[in-house]
Order: sequence, then C-alpha cells, then structure tokens
Amino acid sequence: MADTPDALVVGSGPNGLAAAIVLARAGRSVDVYEADTTLGGGCRSAQLTLPGFIHDVCSAIHPMALASPFFRSLPLAEHGLEWVEPPAMFAHPLDEARAAIVERSVAATALALGVDDGAYRRLVGSVVRTWDLIEDAILAPPRWPEHPFALAQFGLSALQSADRLARRYFRGSRARGLLAGVAAHAMLPLDRLPSGAIALVLTAVAHAYGWPFPRGGSQRLSDALVSYFRSLGGRVFTDRRVVSVDDLPRARAILFDLSPQPLLAIAGHRFTPSYRRNLERYRYGMGVFKVDWALDGPIPWKDPAVSRAATVHVGGTLEEISASERETWQGRIVERPFVLLAQQTLFDPSRAPAGKGTAWTYCHVPRGSTADMLPRIEAQIERFAPGFRERVLARHVMTPADLERYNPNFDGGDIGAGVSDLRQLVARPTLRWYRTSARGLYICSASTPPGVGVHGMCGYFAAMAALSDVLR
Repeated sequence: MADTPDALVVGSGPNGLAAAIVLARAGRSVDVYEADTTLGGGCRSAQLTLPGFIHDVCSAIHPMALASPFFRSLPLAEHGLEWVEPPAMFAHPLDEARAAIVERSVAATALALGVDDGAYRRLVGSVVRTWDLIEDAILAPPRWPEHPFALAQFGLSALQSADRLARRYFRGSRARGLLAGVAAHAMLPLDRLPSGAIALVLTAVAHAYGWPFPRGGSQRLSDALVSYFRSLGGRVFTDRRVVSVDDLPRARAILFDLSPQPLLAIAGHRFTPSYRRNLERYRYGMGVFKVDWALDGPIPWKDPAVSRAATVHVGGTLEEISASERETWQGRIVERPFVLLAQQTLFDPSRAPAGKGTAWTYCHVPRGSTADMLPRIEAQIERFAPGFRERVLARHVMTPADLERYNPNFDGGDIGAGVSDLRQLVARPTLRWYRTSARGLYICSASTPPGVGVHGMCGYFAAMAALSDVLR
C-alpha cells in the first residue's frame, strides 16, 4: 500500500470501521487512526472487576446489528464473530404481575399478554410484516422511500409518543410497561417524539432478527471488523491521538468517527463560520451512570422467566418509567431510575469463571451529573430480584465524566452522541449530514443519520458520500 493513503478514518468505533471497509472494498487505500491502545470505540470489552470476568465497557446487546443491511453483507463469521441469541429477546419484570417477555415469535409474545393479545399483534405485528419494505427508509438519511405506502402505514403509529401509543393501544400493565421499557432506549421523555417510533422499531427488530450479542464480548465484533478490513489491505494504527487535522498525512478524504464537540476541537478551524455555529448548536442529551458487577451466580429474579432473556428493562410500570425519564430530562435525580440491564453470562459462560456471572447496567442521569446512582440502581434490581446484593463479588462504576474520558464522543455522558428528537434526526448534525463545509472532510459517527446503534450504517453512508465526491 502507498505511504499516502486515499483516505483516513479517525476513530475505530463500528461506524469508523464500517466506513473504512466500504472504502477498502471500493479499492481505495485506507488507514484508520485510533487514539486508544484498543480498537473498537464504544464496542470494547475488558476485565473491569476481577480477573476472568469479561465486561462490555459500553455497548453490550446489539438489537440493530443483524438488522443492518451493511453488517449482513460482511463475512464476519469468517473472522471469528459468533452471535448469541438468548431464548427470549428481552424481559420486563413487574412488582405483582408476571414479567412481560418478548419472544422471537410475535404470536407467542402477544398470547402471553392476555387482554392485549390482539392489540400487540396489530401494533407490533404490522411493523414486523412490513419490515423488509421499510428497513431501507428507517436505516438511512431522510429520502423518498421505495415503498411509500408501507412507510406511511408505519408512520400512522410511529408518529406518536411512546406514552400515547401505550395508552391508546394497550389496557394491561404488562404490555404498557413492556413498550415503555423499550422506548426508554431513546433517552427521551416518553411523551416526546419520536419515542414511539424508536419503541416500535426496536421491538419489531427483536421479532425479525433478535437481540443478539457477540460471544466473548462486544470486543469480538470490533475484532472481526478489523480483521476483515485488514484482509482488504487496510491499515490500523493505535495510540494515534489526533489533536489537529493539520497533523494528519495528506489524504483525498478524511472521515471522522466523532461527535460534533471533539470534531470542532480537531478540525473546527477548517470549517466556515456558519457551519461551526451549526455544530456548536448541536444538542447532547441525558448522560448515563454505568455499573458492572462480578457475581457469585445468576441474578435471583422473583419471576424465573426473566432469566430467559439477556436484556432486562428494570423500571416497573409505564407511569413509573415515564415519570423517571421526564424528570431526568428536566435535570433532576430520581430515586427509582429506569435501569437497562444485561446478563450475558447466562448464555455465554466464556465471560466468567465456572459458576460465576456478570451483570451490566446503566441508568439515565442529567447530562454531566455527579450523583452517585449505585445505591438507587441496586435497589431497583433488588426490588425485582431479592438477594441480588448478596451475590455481588465486585463492582465497577463509570460516571458521565468517566464515560466522556473513555470516549470523547459521549459528551456529558451521552452515549447516544446527541439528542435523537425529530429535529436532530432530520438535521444530524446539520442538514449536510455526512459532509462538512470543508471539501474532503466527512463525519461518519452516530451523530449522523440514522443515528445511534451498532449497525455501521452511518459509516456506510459517509463513505458512499466520499466515494461520490472526492474518491471517484
């Protein structure tokens, strides 16, 4: 390969690696620069607590990975990646009632919801049935869809808040709580758009493709992407922190797997004043407070059915989750936060010593919060799994500030790389999307369409823009 590549990619998260792979498959020479010693960005694993316990440092379960048209096109199994699909996609425990469980089958899930059987089939089942027709429109920047009628049908339900959707369609607490839990992934108040759309997409994907995770840790996905990229002739350099774009070698295209704040620090002087102002106005959302545990055995859920899922939404009823997310959005610390939990070792014993386990969680907090949420998170888990604390061998905590130090894209602890409301889904981070005001400089991070998620589509579209503009 030539010493001066056609393109440089700054950052080795899933989107940066996706962009590098697209360019390499097009026959361009590509170098990837990573500031850390380990590749993967938000998709890394490490022994955070005790020796032999493997924890995912940021992303853990990957609902959009197999739904990604780009990832499906890659031979990642040939490069060591193995997906694990638990028996149930996700679980939602409740205080008195049985837990709500999302199975791979729409019919089985709906049947267990009792009074909401028919409503679930109509609401979620309709999205699953048309997913192949609307997938390209959802996982792409805004454009005229190939199947407008199918997308319009989806929009009739999706253009409602999750709170309204749950109350309008469901009568029972289990179905309402289930929808609230998956909607909370949006990191928005449940009474705001597009929380309903995000809830429907993630639930439909659970039925269409599952909510899998990589055997051995999320690092295995990054390792497989790097291995495939290198097989195409790509080069990867670690410990290469980029302070200024002016320090990089000359290249026809430079793609940044960065959110607006770190991008401005590195390349802001290359942009026009109006474009800089637009990036400066980009809004980051709620932060997260993350905890990993080494456990002396599985979590003792009151409802054993919760142990059939790797992903558990801990937060109680629709009303509780809606109030928690709204108050957090407004800058307040809540006593009963919504907690997103993953218990991968139930289905992947390679991550812990024999008979032991791990748990991965986070809760939402105001951006930049310094509050200690550990007691509140553990109390929420203990509420649905009495005796949980007795199984804890060690803990590892990451505050919003820790997460930002780990990955500058997570400004204020926002792991979504920016608010995903309607305005910032359309103009993400600006109406230029992947292109900046400087020729040859592009953004390929989750701060571009279609947004957050381990799916690589942001990197794919950014690379296609570079190929169209300057790498023809």
